[in-house]
Amino acid sequence: MTSPRARPFRQKTIGILGGSSNEATVEYYQSLNARLNAAYGGWDNAEIVIVSVNFGNIEALLREDRWDELAAYLAEKIDRLEAAGVDLVVCVSNTLHRAVAPIMQARATPFLHIADPTGAAIRAAGLKRVGLLGTGATMRSPLFAERFRANYGFETIAPDEADMEIVDRIIFDEPVRRILRPESRAEYIRVVEALRARGAQGVILGCTEIFLLIGQQDMPDFPVFDTTALHVAAALDFVDEWEAAAA
Repeated sequence: MTSPRARPFRQKTIGILGGSSNEATVEYYQSLNARLNAAYGGWDNAEIVIVSVNFGNIEALLREDRWDELAAYLAEKIDRLEAAGVDLVVCVSNTLHRAVAPIMQARATPFLHIADPTGAAIRAAGLKRVGLLGTGATMRSPLFAERFRANYGFETIAPDEADMEIVDRIIFDEPVRRILRPESRAEYIRVVEALRARGAQGVILGCTEIFLLIGQQDMPDFPVFDTTALHVAAALDFVDEWEAAAA
């Protein structure tokens, strides 16, 4: 990217479907701006539109398995992003991709699926079996496992049922409220070690709040793939590619 730039500086607008949760949304907003400022320099950063859902609605509809109503609720929020003229839509929740991805398949606005940058990173690392942490809906759903297997050539394994209950409960009770307990961090590390004992060669942090609790620093010798950071980086690549083409 060159400097100085003609003003106003034209760039792609990133549309964030946020609110699920607010902690993840804050991370996306801050990280996108910080990384683009590092690339651009000066006072430049990202152009972002956020449409934020009520997480209480999300939690209730998920718990009651009301996916059709959840999809209708989210479609209306995506309508608002598109009405604002965004050039790319990103959803800050792994879990909600089950509803959002089919909605976006029928739309013209580009959509960056959160599984794809993670899948590409794991394929580049040459791993064939990777553990998956996330909400119960994410860990139990075949959608991510099938996408990773079909598009990136590796298998995912989830914790056993008891550990899935623990991982899910902690997500909803703690990180989404930015409650970070040392005992919960220890539980997550224990779950990861159990996956490792079952043959996992790395682990996917498949919920956009898990990075608040554990990360590569907690398991230096075991590859950790943070979907939040990888998704943000891919969104920046989208903007960078457009800027390079427009230059």
